[in-house]
Amino acid sequence: MAGQSDRGARPEFPGVFIHESAYVDQPTRIGAGTKIWHFVHVLPDCDIGSDCSLGQNVMVGPSVKVGDRCKIQNNVSLYKGVELEDGVFCGPSCVFTNVNNPRAEVERKSEFRKTLVRRGASIGANATIVCGHTLGQFCFIAAGAVVAKDVPDFALMAGGPARRIGWMSKAGVKLGADLVCPEDGSRYRETSDGRLEPVEN
Repeated sequence: MAGQSDRGARPEFPGVFIHESAYVDQPTRIGAGTKIWHFVHVLPDCDIGSDCSLGQNVMVGPSVKVGDRCKIQNNVSLYKGVELEDGVFCGPSCVFTNVNNPRAEVERKSEFRKTLVRRGASIGANATIVCGHTLGQFCFIAAGAVVAKDVPDFALMAGGPARRIGWMSKAGVKLGADLVCPEDGSRYRETSDGRLEPVEN
């Protein structure tokens, strides 16, 4: 009996596992070590990095870029205009948009707005990301939050509309008043303009 890697192997994507129920439209680039699971649809002209995981019923594209080591959980759609940098986590059923004022009978493809999710960001289950904004590096969007503005690096965002309720470390742990990560000991400081930045040791 063939193993998982044999069943999911396709010669045009060496080192990639693609479940037999998934559709990958060409041209598309997928990096080695990526796993594409049940009922995924990757539309043309996408660029998906290495060592990613695309869960059940994910839709990507067209013309979407996904960095390395991203985890996209079940039932997430990445529409044209969305870009994920390396190490982004998209929780189950989180929602992206690409038009601010859609109408079924009015075509607005020329008005798609870009949404950039920076390196290491995490988006919780069922969160909604309104298009046209940037989510900063290592920010953390709480489950069910509605993001309708740019998010600073390391910010912990919750609510609808989402507001910053704290800071998160690179390790994904909420920081206390001392701004020291209790998991890895990394230290941070707030800048005069209200941002958070790591303190180099």
